[in-house]
Amino acid sequence: MTDSKPSRKESILQALAEMLENDPGARITTAGLAKAVGVTEAALYRHFPSKRKMFEALIEFAEDTVFSRCQVILQEEQDVRVRLQQLTRLVLIFGERNPGLCRVLTGEALVGENEALRKRASQFFERLETEIRQILKEGEIRQGLRPHPSVIRGADWVMTFIEGRIQRFTRSGFSRLPSAEIEAQWQMLVRDLWVAG
Repeated sequence: MTDSKPSRKESILQALAEMLENDPGARITTAGLAKAVGVTEAALYRHFPSKRKMFEALIEFAEDTVFSRCQVILQEEQDVRVRLQQLTRLVLIFGERNPGLCRVLTGEALVGENEALRKRASQFFERLETEIRQILKEGEIRQGLRPHPSVIRGADWVMTFIEGRIQRFTRSGFSRLPSAEIEAQWQMLVRDLWVAG
C-alpha cells in the first residue's frame, strides 16, 4: 500500500507536466488533471491538498534534480570556468528535457495562480544565481579570475543568458532548444566575463 502512494503521486505530477507541455495556452484545472490521470478529483486531493501543492512539488523536483547535480559538478571539477560552463549546460539540458517545468519555473503556467506560488517558482533562479556568484567568487580567490566588472554583474550576465534561452524555448512552443549551439554561444558569453587578476 505504501508503494502505491508514491507512484500515484508521481503519475499525477507527470500528467501535470505533460499537460503543461502539450497544451501551453490552457489553464490547468483539477478536473482536467484528474481525467488525464484517470482518477477522480477527490483522489487527486488525497495526494495533494491543492493545485498549488502540485505545482510546488514540480518546483521541488526541479530544485532537487538540478542542485544535486550541481553539487556533483562542484565536487568533481576544480576549474571554475569549467564548473560554470557545466552548470549552465546542466540547467539548459534539464529545461530542454522538461518543457512543462520550464513553463512553471518561468511563471508562464502560473498566471492567475496565487502570487506566493509565482514567488516560490522564482526562488529556483535566485538559488541558481547564488550558486553562480559563489563559483565566480571562488574563481577570484583560487584562480585569480576577476569577473568584469564584478561578481554580481558577472552572475547577472550568465543568468540573463540562461533565463533568456529558457524563456525563448517556452515562447517558441518548445521548438528552439536551449542547448542549441551552446558551445559556440558559451564562448561568446564568457569572452569578456573575466579579466586577469
